[in-house]
Amino acid sequence: MQAAFPSPDPSDVDVVVIGAGQAGLSAAYHLARKGFVAPWARAGEAPTYVVLDGEAGPGGAWRHRWRSLRMATVNGIHDLPGMALPEPPASAPANEALPAYFERYERELGLPVVRPVRVRAVRRDGGSAPLHDHEAGVAHEGGAAHEGGVGAGRLVVETDAGTWSARAVVNATGTWTKPFWPVYPGQETFRGRQLHTADYGRAADFAGAHVVVVGGGISAVQLLDEISQVAAGTTWVTRREPVFRDGAFDAEAGRDAVARVEERVRAGLPPRSVVAVTGLLWTPALRAAAARGVLVRHPMFTRIEPDGVRMADGSFRRADVILWATGFRAQLDHLAPLHLRNHGGGITMDGTRVVAEPRLHLVGYGPSSSTIGANRAGRDAVREIVAALRVHAAA
Repeated sequence: MQAAFPSPDPSDVDVVVIGAGQAGLSAAYHLARKGFVAPWARAGEAPTYVVLDGEAGPGGAWRHRWRSLRMATVNGIHDLPGMALPEPPASAPANEALPAYFERYERELGLPVVRPVRVRAVRRDGGSAPLHDHEAGVAHEGGAAHEGGVGAGRLVVETDAGTWSARAVVNATGTWTKPFWPVYPGQETFRGRQLHTADYGRAADFAGAHVVVVGGGISAVQLLDEISQVAAGTTWVTRREPVFRDGAFDAEAGRDAVARVEERVRAGLPPRSVVAVTGLLWTPALRAAAARGVLVRHPMFTRIEPDGVRMADGSFRRADVILWATGFRAQLDHLAPLHLRNHGGGITMDGTRVVAEPRLHLVGYGPSSSTIGANRAGRDAVREIVAALRVHAAA
C-alpha cells in the first residue's frame, strides 16, 4: 500500500474511485471539495471516499509512455484541477515529468489514493439485476432521484487487497492496459517481431530493420517519424485514408469532437477514437517527415507472411518488424458482472452515468478520454453523485 496513508482495511464508503490517472484524480479533487474525506480520517457524519489505483506509483498511463516522448511533443495536456502543471523543460521525458506532477498533486491535496490495488470485479450487493433503461433515473440538482438510483443498495468492489462496499463507483481505469491487436491471416507465421505501441521503447531498437507501422492515429505517425530516421525502410498502412488538418485545434473544434463522440455513447454505441473525429494535426516534425517521403500511406495488407506482408495490390513488402499502433480499448473487464453492454456491444451513457447502473459513472471514457474531457467528467460525475446522495438522504 502507498505509504502516505494508513493501510486501510477494506470497508464501507460512500464512493470508490477506481484509477488515479487524470480522470480519477479529477473526481477525487471534486469529492474533496464537496467535503468527502478518507475513511480513516472521518469525523462525525462526513461522507467518505477512497481512490484505488493499480499502479505502483503516481502517474497513471504516463508512467509507461516511451522514453522518446518529450514534453515538447506530448499531445494536448491540461492541468489537473486546482494545481497548474509546472513548466518543464521541453526536452523532459513525459514519463518522468507527468508522474512527478501527479505525485505532487496527490501529496499536496492529501488525496486518499491506495496502491497498488487491482480491482477484480464490481458487483451489485446481493447480485441484483441491471436496471432497464426506463428504470435508470438519477437525481439532478433540483430534481428527484429515482428509486433505482444512487443510494438504493450498494456496489461491491472486489480487489486483490480485500472487498469494499460503496454507494457509488467512479470508474477511471482508462485504456493503456488494454491494447487492441487486430487479427490478420498468417499472423502466427511471421518470423520477425510484432509489438504494440504499449510495448514501444525507443527508435534505436529498429536500427537497420524494415518496419511496417499499422495505424492512423497520433502515436502511429509520431513513431513512424522517429523510426524512419534509423530504420532501413518503413511502410505505413491504415484501414482508412488519414485526414490531416492545418491550424490550431481550437476550443470550438474540441467541443464539436466531444459532442460527436458523446452522441455515440448516448446511443449505446462503442466510442470512436478522438483522432477518428478530429483528424491529425500537422506539426513541424510531421511536415519534415512528409518532406522526407515518410508519410506515404498504403491500404491495409491482406495477409501476413513469414518474411513480410502481402499488400492490397498483390505486391509483397519485406518486414522485420510489425508495429501495431492500433490503439486501445477501455479497460472495463472488472465491470463484466454488472452486464452493462447492450446488443451492439456498447454501454449506453447519459453524461458520465451508466444508464443501466446509475450508481456507476465512467470518466475518461468516450467523450471524456482527453485530459480536458477527463477533468470535466470528474467534476460532472461528482456533481451527480452528490445530488443523488443528498436526495436519497432526504427521502
